[in-house]
Amino acid sequence: VGLRTEGMFVSLQEPSLYTVKAILILDNDGDRLFAKYYDDTYPSVKEQKAFEKNIFNKTHRTDSEIALLEGLTVVYKSSIDLYFYVIGSSYENELMLMAVLNCLFDSLSQMLRKNVEKRALLENMEGLFLAVDEIVDGGVILESDPQQVVHRVALRGEDVPLTEQTVSQVLQSAKEQIKWSLLR
Repeated sequence: VGLRTEGMFVSLQEPSLYTVKAILILDNDGDRLFAKYYDDTYPSVKEQKAFEKNIFNKTHRTDSEIALLEGLTVVYKSSIDLYFYVIGSSYENELMLMAVLNCLFDSLSQMLRKNVEKRALLENMEGLFLAVDEIVDGGVILESDPQQVVHRVALRGEDVPLTEQTVSQVLQSAKEQIKWSLLR
């Protein structure tokens, strides 16, 4: 529960499950690779991109992990040519936001076989979207264990509907089924 002082009065902030306002991944030029906003703090893409440029300019040269920016708490980390950000309100618990950030980073690290860099991430955007959806839903933190996230992403990856499979995946599946039917 956060405290806010207004004049001589102290008001208590209502506790909320909606802890995450946004998750961002920017490249080393500050350009968006991934952005998911969970509220309307920045309703237009133009406002979001301006915020992302501001956040990148304030954080890309520092070694710290936490920043207060535009009334928001920002936790971040970098890896090779990527910058990961988890954003919450100014009264949000930094440890909770850091748990989300570490879970996302560690999940991607396992999924990308420790190769957390721009090219590998771009080749596995589907995995990134699934991982983020497993960690946070609508701003509510669902999971902070990277092992669970990677496991669930792998399960969801296997359940790809036929319409979303590539032709080679369909042919490979058909070959497997024919092979097993002939061996019976």
